[in-house]
Amino acid sequence: MIVHQVGVKFQRFSRFSTPSVTHAHIRSYQEADENAVVALWSACGLIVPQNDPRKDIARKVADSPELFLIAESGGRLIGSCMAGYEGHRGWINYLAVHPDFQRQGLATRLMSEAQQILIGLGCPKINLQIRRTNPTVRAFYESLGFTEDEVISMGIRLINDSLP
Repeated sequence: MIVHQVGVKFQRFSRFSTPSVTHAHIRSYQEADENAVVALWSACGLIVPQNDPRKDIARKVADSPELFLIAESGGRLIGSCMAGYEGHRGWINYLAVHPDFQRQGLATRLMSEAQQILIGLGCPKINLQIRRTNPTVRAFYESLGFTEDEVISMGIRLINDSLP
């Protein structure tokens, strides 16, 4: 599968400071969030057969839980952003906003929070991958300043995480 890999060098974006979803609270992931996070990712079409989301969550919590953000409103989990940083680049995975709350600025708020945490860790650049079949998500990231890098993304599966 060919995907776009995009990256952005850090800049302070004024659009990050003007969210339109003011009622949502962004916090760190907690163990009790697991079922709601999996349901959110399912509602957003992020779950694929080759990745067990519960295993992805367990690995993130074991590695760097401070980079796993949750957005909630009225006790309901409505968004997530799983970021990573390995010392060279930051990565964004599982950015999700429940369909009922999309296009209200929440994804931008989640990205801003993740960016601030990554800046605090000394991260110089964020990368992410987008399927070519998803122009809406590409346009969203471009609106945040991300641009396509001239790279080919390659991978090799080391563990079979297929869903049961």
